[in-house]
Amino acid sequence: MLNIYGSPRSSSGRCFWCLEEIGEKYHYKPLNFKEKEHKSPEYLKINPNGKAPTLTDGDFVIWESIAINFYLAETYKPELLGTDNKQRGLVHQWSFWGIAELQPPIINSFIQLVFVPKERRDNQVIEKATAKIPGLLKVLNDALEGKNYLVGDNFTLADLNVASIAAVCSEIKFDLTAYKNIQTWLTQISERSAFKKYQKLC
Repeated sequence: MLNIYGSPRSSSGRCFWCLEEIGEKYHYKPLNFKEKEHKSPEYLKINPNGKAPTLTDGDFVIWESIAINFYLAETYKPELLGTDNKQRGLVHQWSFWGIAELQPPIINSFIQLVFVPKERRDNQVIEKATAKIPGLLKVLNDALEGKNYLVGDNFTLADLNVASIAAVCSEIKFDLTAYKNIQTWLTQISERSAFKKYQKLC
């Protein structure tokens, strides 16, 4: 049985979405961070980092959201990884780019604008992060020119992993008007039944 620890309203969300894409039954194991359940001896046995998400599949344990999604795709729905080695390489490329390049400035802005009270916000952090976002979105927008998906002709894990980050732009009120390809791509992806099921969990 698949068990997912974390919250769909966090970076764990991409794992909940992936679980819906593969169509396997799973159990949601919420963690109460205020009660420090993520630091409990029981939880630290499966994730010594004391962070979420963590996935268990029988006796197998894996953490880190991108790693979890690759495991789920490889195990339960390989078509999410593309049709050949070249596509698989590109799925890895975009997934790693998303987590290493696109996510940091977007999440740094998100933390300041959503979680930090206005009077305590660090405007330098916001300005520095916001300044990085346009160039990164241009890379993504250009890659989507004349295409429905990032890799090949079908939805892959690259779309899921990167869209889970790009979608946060709406949460920080970052205007995507200049990025028509991204807007079209996100709108199309939002119509997927698995995405809608994941959204209902949030």
